[in-house]
Amino acid sequence: MSAELVGLLYLTAGALFVLALRGLSSPETSRRGNYLGMTGMAIAVLTTLAVAGPQSPVTWAMIMGGIAIGGGIGAVIARRIPMTAMPELVAGFHSLVGLAAVLVAAAAFYAPEAFGIGTRGSIRTATLIEMSLGAAIGAITFTGSIIAFLKLSGRMSGKPILLPARHLLNIALAITLVVCIVLFCQEQSGIFFWAIATLAFLLGVLIIIPIGGADMPVVISMLNSYSGWAAAGIGFTLGNIALIITGALVGSSGAILSYIMCKGMNRSFISVILGGFGGEVAGPGDGAEQKPVKLGSAEDAAFLMKNAGRVIIVPGYGMAVAQAQHALREMADGLKKAGVEVKYAIHPVAGRMPGHMNVLLAEANVPYDEVFELEDINSEFPQTDVVYVIGANDVVNPAAEDDPSSPIYGMPVLEVWKSATVLFNKRSLASGYAGIDNAVFYRDNTMMVLGDAKKMTEEIAKAL
Repeated sequence: MSAELVGLLYLTAGALFVLALRGLSSPETSRRGNYLGMTGMAIAVLTTLAVAGPQSPVTWAMIMGGIAIGGGIGAVIARRIPMTAMPELVAGFHSLVGLAAVLVAAAAFYAPEAFGIGTRGSIRTATLIEMSLGAAIGAITFTGSIIAFLKLSGRMSGKPILLPARHLLNIALAITLVVCIVLFCQEQSGIFFWAIATLAFLLGVLIIIPIGGADMPVVISMLNSYSGWAAAGIGFTLGNIALIITGALVGSSGAILSYIMCKGMNRSFISVILGGFGGEVAGPGDGAEQKPVKLGSAEDAAFLMKNAGRVIIVPGYGMAVAQAQHALREMADGLKKAGVEVKYAIHPVAGRMPGHMNVLLAEANVPYDEVFELEDINSEFPQTDVVYVIGANDVVNPAAEDDPSSPIYGMPVLEVWKSATVLFNKRSLASGYAGIDNAVFYRDNTMMVLGDAKKMTEEIAKAL
């Protein structure tokens, strides 16, 4: 295969990746975006295999076997995984991308002739820099994603784990890592290569464990960016245009998404990149004084909503856990038949990953034109008769606006308390993922409808 044809095929794959990202920007076009991305990846993989040229039957058997095993595992996981487990699945997949970057870098270092980058001890300095950066970023992505997976899946506490002098420790590790990269480029020794990997593995753990559970959506997008840059670094090492394009697209789009998420949570983008945010102030409030709340039933909620002119629904992680999106759609259809205007308000960090609520609502065939982002709907709450909060907590907490000591202070929130009536559905009065109490529970215009989100919403729909 000629170099011109290879370049054209890789360019085609890259264009399809760009179109895929464009398609994924909207639930309406996301299916097409997925198909375009899959087509681009198929072209990239087949072209790479063709470039490899003639190989022994054993080599081809190993390659095809690896593709079959990996593809089979991915297909099974994709079919079985529930939507509520999607955030930790994404974190798990990011860890595999990081580990792959480390292993490919190791293979290129120990067998440079196979990759056309020189011979042992005579690899170009530029290639060594690319190799070491790809391995370092990949190692950070691997262990950081493992910690994120453990936190998101509940196998590890979601509370920040703050080590003494953690910032100084991270700085010392980063400086040592840079020194090892310099020595690796000079000496081309395996000792320094694995020192780079080990330090980066440790740094990945240390920059994620101090991050609290409320900030996990930002962590997911940040690790997504890291995995992309790791792939791009290895792409430069291998001279693979498709890998460079793909890694750069994932890295840059992940960084942009992280920036958007940071704005949504009033976080510093630089502090996110350095892993130095989250949990600086605690506020679980487990021993806080119990205050009186107004409790209601499904019939009460149905009466209030049926007699309203406008209802805004605010979904949160509790809806995802209960898989209540279909019941919610049924309830909304009942309200619309009664002449009630229904809208959905989505906070950019509701759930455990960017776009979590949008995906769930799209799964239930909620019309796209009824779903609004925070900045588009926040001004409508004062003119709204009833707000139905289903499983959300921190994203509707007024402490973000009026409590400077709160860990979520400054984060833009959905101002549901400004509506005439707030119906708040939760299993209990427990705090949210940020570990702080919510003053909306105790307001005069709030009625708590406690219970499982799916069951309660089904009962409201039946009462309608």
